[in-house]
Amino acid sequence: MKPFMNAKFIVSAEKLSQCPDFKLPEYALLGRSNVGKSSFINGLANNKKLAKTSNTPGKTRLINFFNFSDNFIIADLPGYGYAKVSKEAQNRWQKYLEEYLLKREQIKTLVQLVDGRHEIQKNDFQMREWLMAYNLPVITVITKVDCISKNKIPSAVAHVKKEFGGEIFPFSAVDNRYNEKILEYFCAE
Repeated sequence: MKPFMNAKFIVSAEKLSQCPDFKLPEYALLGRSNVGKSSFINGLANNKKLAKTSNTPGKTRLINFFNFSDNFIIADLPGYGYAKVSKEAQNRWQKYLEEYLLKREQIKTLVQLVDGRHEIQKNDFQMREWLMAYNLPVITVITKVDCISKNKIPSAVAHVKKEFGGEIFPFSAVDNRYNEKILEYFCAE
């Protein structure tokens, strides 16, 4: 398998009732604002312009769907933990996202992204507890591993494995050597 796939943006949706009806397995990306969800999509697609990246956290405000070579769909969700929007808008997002996460039948697995440069944050733990409370399938991707020294990557993976368990994948938007294992996982599901 190539370390990347042909991918294209399909559509954006604010809530579950607006989500398209795909027959492909869907992987929903969860993570704090600015954790690298868009860079993750672009890295797997080998296309830096596919998903819009920003230095300003909280830019993604809709669920954005991407088709990867008709093998699977990635749904990029708004980040949690930071956004310069009103409490009312945050509460609306939370309601729509909970409905999507709990009722979207196409979701195969949730993908929680955590920043490899930092300790796991409180809101990452809160999200994982919420996912576990509903017994939702989840794997973890450690982003920005190119920003930590190569000899510290195994201990970062071990730390996240100890805290969260399950499948753990390192990822770098700069170095695509991690892509193949992630893509194999998505295609094998």
